[in-house]
Amino acid sequence: MYILRRMADFRPSQPGVCVVIAAYNGERTIGRAVASALREAEVREVVVVDDASTDATAARAVRADDGSGRLAILRHDRNRGPSAARNAALRASSAELIAVLDADDFIVPGRFARLLAMSDWDMIADNIAFLPERRAAEFAFAELRDFPANARLMALDAFVAGNIPQPGVRRGELGFLKPVMRRAFLERNRLTYDEGLRLGEDFILYCQALAAGARFRLTDQCGYVAVERAHSLSGRHRTADLAALAKAHERLLDLPGLPAADRALVERHLDHVRRKLHHRDFLDRKHNGGLSRAVGDYLARPATLWRIAQDVVRDKLRGRNVGTVREPEAALRYLFG
Repeated sequence: MYILRRMADFRPSQPGVCVVIAAYNGERTIGRAVASALREAEVREVVVVDDASTDATAARAVRADDGSGRLAILRHDRNRGPSAARNAALRASSAELIAVLDADDFIVPGRFARLLAMSDWDMIADNIAFLPERRAAEFAFAELRDFPANARLMALDAFVAGNIPQPGVRRGELGFLKPVMRRAFLERNRLTYDEGLRLGEDFILYCQALAAGARFRLTDQCGYVAVERAHSLSGRHRTADLAALAKAHERLLDLPGLPAADRALVERHLDHVRRKLHHRDFLDRKHNGGLSRAVGDYLARPATLWRIAQDVVRDKLRGRNVGTVREPEAALRYLFG
């Protein structure tokens, strides 16, 4: 890892936000993300971690620098995943508050001023606008809907329940939230991103924080724009990534003193992850050894095999109806509200 740009010195006790951006081959969007963070007066640091990109990600990030001395760019010598990249940024920074920004996305002007005006929180998150990629170039902030400046507390059970997919409901899990987090709370509870995860790392960290007693506030105001890309139905998470996420759930269930209601919801979410894991594993086995071999490997688990069959049929029907590529709708949609 090496530092391409140095941050200006400032007092660690001074209120301020560190915006963390983990980036891999993000040359097309990283400049917009960096500029949106530097635009905010409350931001003391912007730390970009180039996770061994093979394109011009680092150079494009440098080009977005505003000369204020707040931008630092780190580079990994090999790809280590978003958790390791974010942890590296946390170690390299010192601002009291931490905010994660994905390299594809950008911040709504005034976001941090609005969030920091609210009190009594260890983590605070706002609404997210999902913007189709093909509309990103023409997007204007005036398009965003006005939402009330409310602030409600969210407990672990509500957070996990908000991440369990519902039939017929478009994906919008609360794990997409991008909260501002107090560094002191994370350090006091020894919380970092699980570097064994390349999937669901945010969800696991937020669950750990809530289990440790974090006061997690939500507001319906919109302060974050997430750019949605068209995705292929054939695209799947890697089997190893799903297996690691399942293991992380099991560690959550081992936390001492976890209330029964919270435990039940974590187990439900784990069941959802395991279903995806079995589906992906079955497809891997079919690819490597043929259909008969894959079915034979699961014959001892008929209930699991039945759910795999349902998922395979569902995907085939979905592919027949909409084709291999599904474009996001043109209209903005919001995570909640």
